[in-house]
Amino acid sequence: MKVLIFKRKIIGVVLLLLLCVTSLAVSIDGKPFASVYFGDTLKKYPIYSVATEEKKIAISFDAAWGADKTLDILEVLDEFNVKATFFLVGIWIEKYPELTKEIADRGFEIGSHSYNHPDFTKLDKIHMKAELESTNELLEEVTGIRPTLFRPPFGAYNDTLIETLEELNMKGIQWDVDTLDWKGYTPSQVLNRVTSKVGSGSIILCHNNADYVVDSTRLILSTLLNKGYQFVTIGELTKDVKEVKIGVGQL
Repeated sequence: MKVLIFKRKIIGVVLLLLLCVTSLAVSIDGKPFASVYFGDTLKKYPIYSVATEEKKIAISFDAAWGADKTLDILEVLDEFNVKATFFLVGIWIEKYPELTKEIADRGFEIGSHSYNHPDFTKLDKIHMKAELESTNELLEEVTGIRPTLFRPPFGAYNDTLIETLEELNMKGIQWDVDTLDWKGYTPSQVLNRVTSKVGSGSIILCHNNADYVVDSTRLILSTLLNKGYQFVTIGELTKDVKEVKIGVGQL
């Protein structure tokens, strides 16, 4: 009995080590999604961060509801000469078309964040496509640019969503540094979260209407630029991607 328990423990440790090794960097041969085999099962993942030796990172802002702080965010980004990526919800674009155009006209990257901000794991493929294509068409109408990046609301995704994105030639984008700014964290609290998690190839998640997002953004940019990081858009960060990083907790 003791021998059997010991063997099971060894097997468990070996499986955990294999999982950790597999999750650190997954070769995707230039394709936008990581592929991991568990036995005979292929599981695909969106991009959380990029494996790179360069100190390049991306900061992103999700916009789903309010907009009163967005122009101030743009001013701070311009102040530091940083280009960020904004993921916009379709109903937000409809409500703020001029602001959407302002984001694009200033040279910031825009990705889709769905049309109605649903949980995509609860949608069938037809409704997924409707959410994605309606937002893409709206963004193209307002800005003249059709998005190629998509961030799923709540970070919720499944194989069907990834297959749908591939059919639409879009990349699924997550994050590996979550500011949790929507919880009302102060700028110093947000900065502590960011500096404790950020690394080369990181994607930082912020929200355009968080209570202290303007001051938090200024603090993040000044601190990380002083640490030698270079901010790029997510599109640039993932353009020639060969490997992505997937944390064990994300599998």
